[in-house]
Amino acid sequence: MFSFVSRLSATASMALVALALPVMAHAQTLAQTPVDLIIRDARVVDVKTGQVASDRAVIISGDTIIAVMADADVAGAYSAPETVDVDGRWVMPGLWDNHVHFGGAGLEEENADLMPLYVLNGVTGVRDAAGDLAQTVLDWRASPPRAIGPNLFTSGPKIEGIAPVWKGVIETGSEADIDAALDRLQALGADFVKITDNTLKPELFLYAVREAKKRGMKTSGHIPMSLTVLEAAEAGLSTIEHLNYLMKAGSRDEAGISADYLAGKYTYAQTMARYAETFDPEVALRVYRRLAELGVMASPTQHGSSTLAWLDRDDHSHDPELAYIGSGIRGTYGWRVERAAQATPEMIEARHFVEATTLKTFPLLREAGVRILAGTDAGFLNSFNYPGFSLHSELELYVANGLTPRDALEASVINGPALLGKSDRFGAVAEGKAADLVVLDADPLVDVANTRRINAVVRAGRILDRAALDALDADIRARVSAHEADAAAKAAN
Repeated sequence: MFSFVSRLSATASMALVALALPVMAHAQTLAQTPVDLIIRDARVVDVKTGQVASDRAVIISGDTIIAVMADADVAGAYSAPETVDVDGRWVMPGLWDNHVHFGGAGLEEENADLMPLYVLNGVTGVRDAAGDLAQTVLDWRASPPRAIGPNLFTSGPKIEGIAPVWKGVIETGSEADIDAALDRLQALGADFVKITDNTLKPELFLYAVREAKKRGMKTSGHIPMSLTVLEAAEAGLSTIEHLNYLMKAGSRDEAGISADYLAGKYTYAQTMARYAETFDPEVALRVYRRLAELGVMASPTQHGSSTLAWLDRDDHSHDPELAYIGSGIRGTYGWRVERAAQATPEMIEARHFVEATTLKTFPLLREAGVRILAGTDAGFLNSFNYPGFSLHSELELYVANGLTPRDALEASVINGPALLGKSDRFGAVAEGKAADLVVLDADPLVDVANTRRINAVVRAGRILDRAALDALDADIRARVSAHEADAAAKAAN
């Protein structure tokens, strides 16, 4: 009797289980949260800590990451129309180039074509540091000119003095002018303030920095020769653009050498050589430590400087990247190339010396705790400094001169958002962050050059796999060819 009942109970139990399975499966389906994209079997790179978490899944809804979890737990939790298995590849935040330029009146279409070029290279955020297309760039921020492009942050028109060489600026000759300029930039919603020194009086430079700081606006600029770098920083400058200013700040006689230049005793090139000759690591460290205390960031834009310093050895006429740059923008490279070509052997030697000395600042900046802001100066005017591509070279240069791969990555993806007050949205592969990601074939923390080994890019929640990136690559080059054909036809007529 016992065994019969047991067998009957077992049979009944099996029947009940069979009946329950569809119900359970239906319940499980109902329990799954629908999302837009799931990236599976990822190695997630935490740039802040330098750690990598394996076997992770990144869950994306719209343009936002809503979860990062163990890959094994995904099936019961989320469902998506698009699931991509990246086979253990490395997933990190999209790169940022924190110093670029759009410009050249009449070259708007060529500039617009640079937008997808950035994304092709894994760059999902750019900080435009002013050109002569300021209103156009502001319009692009609100309404992107291409279907694919990076997050765009811009200074709008930069503040300058009266009748400067630069076009498209706000000319100022008094404190009232500066106040009006800042009012205008705030009304435009500028992401930061760019101030340059072509004709701007030094006292107005300092006034602009102080007043912008009072308004809660970040500032960057070219520091007048009559001011020391530390004087500008003490006034409240947020970022020092271009590493040569940091080399200048390490001179034992920064103020004296600058005074000689302003008195007309030396050319600019000779003056830079004098700063380099008097560069003192102890002086530099003292200044850099103060910069770190003030929270001033340094954007080296060193790849562009290095390119110009070594034009005597490489004329870049065979660069494959030229195929991605319109002829109009390429034409703006000429003035720097021509100027470099006129250098004597002595001037070229001095140029190399200044470059080598400038590179010595990297380990000192790291030791002092100054936050590096990865930027390239890429865009119009700056010869052979190719948008998108040059950021990888910039990061490699940092590592070759004293930073770690993690330092270099932090300079791009963490410090850029931090400067602009966007850390809550960018800088990590984590819940609540923007779904702007790069999928790499190798670990960038081991070798920063691995940022070039792009398997896929996620921009605003949309994934571009290798095939899509290759198609984008072909489209960009086709657009450049079309522009050139149009220009040739117009010239012929």
